Amino acid sequence: MENKNMDKSDYLEQAADIDQLDEKILKLITKNARIPFLEVARECGVSGAAIHQRVQRLLNIGVITGSEFTVNPQKLGYNTCAYMGIYLEKAKYHRQVVAAMRDIPEIVECHYTTGQYAIFIKIQTKTNKHLKKIIDSQLQEIEGIARTETFMSLEMDFKRQVPIQ
Repeated sequence: MENKNMDKSDYLEQAADIDQLDEKILKLITKNARIPFLEVARECGVSGAAIHQRVQRLLNIGVITGSEFTVNPQKLGYNTCAYMGIYLEKAKYHRQVVAAMRDIPEIVECHYTTGQYAIFIKIQTKTNKHLKKIIDSQLQEIEGIARTETFMSLEMDFKRQVPIQ
């Protein structure tokens, strides 16, 4: 019997059914999103049309969620990277706090978490002073936030995709 109070996000995400060719394609395109399909086809020993169909299928079933260019924040002057744990006054404030934080473009990631914090965010600012201004004049003004705890990133050692097996 289905619970009418549950939505799709309440169910566990099923792993997609992918084969060895899909895995090889994913390994190639996650290393270089701009690799031509014909080069992928040569590496995989199949036609360009087959690669196009496979990639389209992977997009349709949600294995691939798109492609994008990644901006280097430092090249645009965003030299301060911080992570922030957010305590809420009450759990019921979660949705409205997240909605308000969407209006702060310097917040580049937002996670609903278990443990000590209700929400954990990543924020990129130009300077420490810029970060302080956002905390004081924007974040602390959001109704439902009890307090925050900030962690400064000194350096990112690596970032990667999940392993494709």
